[in-house]
Amino acid sequence: MAPFDAAQVRRYYDRHTAAFVALGEGGHVSAIHPAVWGPGVGDRRAAVHYVEDLIADAIRRLPPSPDPPRVVDLGCGVGGSLRYLADRLPIRGTGITLSPVQAQRAARLVREAGLSDRIACIEGDFCDLPPDLAPADLAYAIESFVHAPSPVAFFEQCRQLIRPGGVLAICDDFKGAPAGTAADRTMEQFREGWHVNALLDPKELRAHAEAAAFDHISTVDLSPYLEIRRTRDRAISAFLSVLGWLAIAPASLGPLHGGRALQTCLAKGWIRYELAIFRRAG
Repeated sequence: MAPFDAAQVRRYYDRHTAAFVALGEGGHVSAIHPAVWGPGVGDRRAAVHYVEDLIADAIRRLPPSPDPPRVVDLGCGVGGSLRYLADRLPIRGTGITLSPVQAQRAARLVREAGLSDRIACIEGDFCDLPPDLAPADLAYAIESFVHAPSPVAFFEQCRQLIRPGGVLAICDDFKGAPAGTAADRTMEQFREGWHVNALLDPKELRAHAEAAAFDHISTVDLSPYLEIRRTRDRAISAFLSVLGWLAIAPASLGPLHGGRALQTCLAKGWIRYELAIFRRAG
């Protein structure tokens, strides 16, 4: 059984979304994911949207069709990625989030952006998708796959959702180089703090994908392009250390403990931040 069920993940995001948006690297564009300073990136805004730009390229490479591409964001947060894509491409899209807090905020932001005729963000579970969801040409999950209580269920839902020949993109944290007790302990802190269920290594991910009729197209390691140990991160780490010395551990600080653990894991190569692309077999 997964450590965190859907209800726990829902409460986690209901409780912390406002802080994630306000304090995260992509807060100025309502994106809840890190800046990636990949090749050609010249400023922070471009870094925050780097993964979305890679997904946009995958949408552009879809086979020509008279109809707009249908795109589904599996774990859409407050809809920042979907709005960004819809601003740049003639897509029709749906975002799925467990959190009613996120769904309500996303709906407001979609309306304010004037995109309600083409995209919508709804409350739902990507391991149990609404039966009336239209087939997708491309679906993506940015930092949401790790919450899946069952990778088998996730990929089975994607198999049913995505058309043959369609694309699935997963950008998330994955196990890196094997390590020892210290790595295991730090990764467990990351799991606890961020409500992580599915922390797989790349081979495990590809095996689950293959079992659900997805062919692996490519994987790119984005870890070298992340900002690790920024001044803010060092300040948070020092703050948490003081609380630990004082034996104070408020439950609300779980995401900060998890974030500090993830920074350590990324710096040591115990976890990698990767984008994997798959194609649904015919």
